[in-house]
Amino acid sequence: MSLNEQAEIIAKEVETFNARRSLIGAAVIIAAAFVLNLFLPEDPANFGVLCTIPALLMIVYIFVTKRIIEALTIGAVVGFIMVSAPGDNVMWTFADSLLATMMSEDIAWLIIVCGLMGGIISLIERSGGAYAFGVWASQRAKTEKMALIWAWILGIIIFIDDYLNSMTVGSCMAPLTDKYKTPREMLAYVCDSTAAPICVLIPITTWAVFCGKILIKNGWQEGDAGVIEMFIKTIPYNFYAWIAAIIVPLVILGVVPKIFGMKKAYQRVADGGPLAPPGSERITILASDKGEDNNMPENPRMINFFIPLLVLVGATLLFDKEMEMGVLSALLVMFAMYMIQDIMSAAEFWDVIIKGIQNMILPLMLMVMAFVFADMNEQIGFTYWCISSAAKVMTPATAPMIIFLVLACTEFITGTNWGMYIIALPIIIPLALSIGVSMPLVVGACISAGVFGSHICFYSDATVLTSAACGCDNFRHAFTQMPYGIISAIISFIVYAVMGFIMA
Repeated sequence: MSLNEQAEIIAKEVETFNARRSLIGAAVIIAAAFVLNLFLPEDPANFGVLCTIPALLMIVYIFVTKRIIEALTIGAVVGFIMVSAPGDNVMWTFADSLLATMMSEDIAWLIIVCGLMGGIISLIERSGGAYAFGVWASQRAKTEKMALIWAWILGIIIFIDDYLNSMTVGSCMAPLTDKYKTPREMLAYVCDSTAAPICVLIPITTWAVFCGKILIKNGWQEGDAGVIEMFIKTIPYNFYAWIAAIIVPLVILGVVPKIFGMKKAYQRVADGGPLAPPGSERITILASDKGEDNNMPENPRMINFFIPLLVLVGATLLFDKEMEMGVLSALLVMFAMYMIQDIMSAAEFWDVIIKGIQNMILPLMLMVMAFVFADMNEQIGFTYWCISSAAKVMTPATAPMIIFLVLACTEFITGTNWGMYIIALPIIIPLALSIGVSMPLVVGACISAGVFGSHICFYSDATVLTSAACGCDNFRHAFTQMPYGIISAIISFIVYAVMGFIMA
């Protein structure tokens, strides 16, 4: 059976989705959760291994149905049932978590920044800036490998924040890689693997500030070292980030071959199939993928591409690495530029922004539900149980590799790397101090685990935003990237094992 025939079967299955069968399945799962609740301890801290049930259920559901929002919702509901007292209204518990998530500063920031980034990308497309850049870049990148290397280099240059990195590089490079018939899965892999990994290897990023503050707040500070200085000490030991970033050009150049899902993606395109896998139209923010008329000016100019991006990055750095200020500054400059050039009217400027925000609705919904699921996992004590269980077998020599392995698995399930750091680092730092293990090494293992988990998690912010910017279904992006992430993780695990014994 050819890949085109397989794609048609998948599309037909989606069209003929049996809602009644799905409803019955969900009802059985929820009913089983209520029955289980009758036999659980009152205190979630005593659940033990049972706290993994919602996570395992959610993973199985995703692989069986490919439906991520439903999987997150069902997994969260099951978890809330487990932590509720008999007779409690679980819907209120779920609603309270959803409301708290929507009112949180993190989600408000995501909606503002990611929503307006969608608007900026739509404006760059409408102004002709993206088209002009594509023409300019295609004159210099005359092969698929060169185009992907350009994407990798651009990802390294835009290092300030992983959201800014993925959304900018993906949306800008998609037209160029499309010219060389590159599967969108490959572009998404390149963008995703030069976003977070680069952010944890450079000390003037949002990741450095966030992690550095947590380190000092939880008792690891050497002398008068500040936030950035403490983070710099971990950079040599962020082994997964180094390895993942280095493997990207090796895959592009063919030193590391296309394997598993990525190989099938290339075969799909070779057989005459679409560049984007089925289902990508739901998440893409690219106007060209949606069949929208860009109504570009007659003479597209590259300044309408480069100046907004320079302002975006420059203002973010200027305002103490606050991306919200960078986005607002870029919009202000773009408004002045486009009005002066008479590219569009003021009314159309805002119409394009609104259209860009609308394109971000599905990615934002996925992230909201991921945060609700993470909130449930925190209430059920999932991450704490995993770390405390692993701590029982840790020694100074084995701590780095155990921490990396355990947190990589928990991050793959929770999908919130920064949220995991908030929970894990306050446990790991005093634990490392008590057993005398190298602090930069174990903190590097923790940070590396967060990067790994967010890479291959189907619903993490990194996966969702990269998929939206590259016009690639987020399940297929995570699935095709997973083998390379696992290869990097295996190598990292071995290095942490060796370094643990050397530095013990």
